[in-house]
Amino acid sequence: MSTIMKPLAEINQQAIQLLYQELGVVNAVRFLRQFTTGFGDYTRERESLFAGKSLQEIVHEIEQQKGQSLPHKP
Repeated sequence: MSTIMKPLAEINQQAIQLLYQELGVVNAVRFLRQFTTGFGDYTRERESLFAGKSLQEIVHEIEQQKGQSLPHKP
């Protein structure tokens, strides 16, 4: 018995289609996202973003941003 090797792109497309059918789009996407990696260097960005700030200063800035956001409509 010989098996024909499908191109990887075709296998991926078929697998994603099966996930959509079995899990629904939202849950299929949630499942697939756990296998993807982010980008950038969070540690470096965090050090740059919060350099020289105390926890209290960071919390104060967050509270100010929340106060400036638009209220949610029910």
